[in-house]
Amino acid sequence: MKYVVILGDGMADEPMEELEGRTPLMAAKKPEMDALARKGQVGLTCNVPQGMKPGSDTANLSVIGYDPQKYYTGRSPLEALSIGVKMKDSDVAMRCNIVTVSENGGAYRDQVMVDHSSSEISTEDAAVLLRDVAAQLKREGYQFYVGTSYRHCLIWEQGQVVELTPPHDILEQGIGQYLPQDPVLREMQERSYELLKEHPLNQKRKEQGLNPANSLWFWGAGTKPMLDSFEEKYGKKGMMISAVDLLKGIAKGAGMGVAQVEGANGGLHTNYEGKAQAAVDALLKEGYDFAYIHVEAPDEMGHQGSLERKIEAIQYLDARVVKPVREQLDESGEPYRLLILPDHPTPIHKRTHTADPVPYLLYDSTRAVEGPDSYSEKTAEASGIYEPHGHLLLGKLFA
Repeated sequence: MKYVVILGDGMADEPMEELEGRTPLMAAKKPEMDALARKGQVGLTCNVPQGMKPGSDTANLSVIGYDPQKYYTGRSPLEALSIGVKMKDSDVAMRCNIVTVSENGGAYRDQVMVDHSSSEISTEDAAVLLRDVAAQLKREGYQFYVGTSYRHCLIWEQGQVVELTPPHDILEQGIGQYLPQDPVLREMQERSYELLKEHPLNQKRKEQGLNPANSLWFWGAGTKPMLDSFEEKYGKKGMMISAVDLLKGIAKGAGMGVAQVEGANGGLHTNYEGKAQAAVDALLKEGYDFAYIHVEAPDEMGHQGSLERKIEAIQYLDARVVKPVREQLDESGEPYRLLILPDHPTPIHKRTHTADPVPYLLYDSTRAVEGPDSYSEKTAEASGIYEPHGHLLLGKLFA
């Protein structure tokens, strides 16, 4: 038996007036997922334990079968694993976004958070900016590392796990009350703004109609993670397929394989087909039992508040990931089980994560059952099936 999780990050949403009471998942044309739902089980699960913040870190740990209340030590340390940072026990890792804040002529604290991703900046542009600003901010005990797109890392030697605000939680809000209380971190953010807003690359970006990547923003602080081996825990050899350092870091920490897919960038126009093929190859050619395909695009579109593009991301997931995976596994004759779900909702109107339960679809190629006519939040709720502890859902896939 082969096992696949296809995760549409932030895919769940709320009923919207613009869609006559439907959600983007209900409005999207997704014939593959709906067909699987009719032969499978659709229910609700909660991937964010009560009292924890609804991040992709805690929620994806749950989906991969690790209880966040036991294993979570912060988001950035997992990303640090992915980019090869060797953390000491006394180190604190922080996510270092390159963001866009307004340039209204006032002090840094008076600016507004415009875009947490700087128009989904390329890794190449971000690397230039981060290296230039890091050289100016250089100080003992602090080290910057380049990650992917707008997502980078700061290591604070013998640091403290301080409370910091995710930039995607404060879009279109003034940043003053959310700046770091730690004086060094605050000064570095302020200084980065002065350096980056005048950077020639940002002047070029403005001319191209792109948001300037004009400030560093620290968040997600945590200490060195300690995850049990996935293979020892579940008896399955697993492969991670994702463009996002967080997911790659979870996989590396759990001893899973990590596929490198050319053109996978975490945006709307990622290499969907490449991700699907990497999963199929891992299962059918490379001896893996389990593949986890993570697609970031629905979450990014939710943060951007773009209804049209969130629906488009869901439709791409259906046609360019679910369909080729299903077709090739069916053609191979290998029995398989497939779990499709989001990690958390990212509602268009809120532009940030919530901790609400999400719909899941569980399909077994060897044992069709009578399921609902479609896969959505509505049909999941109507099923009456609910798993309150998301980290236990993987056990249902493997059962």
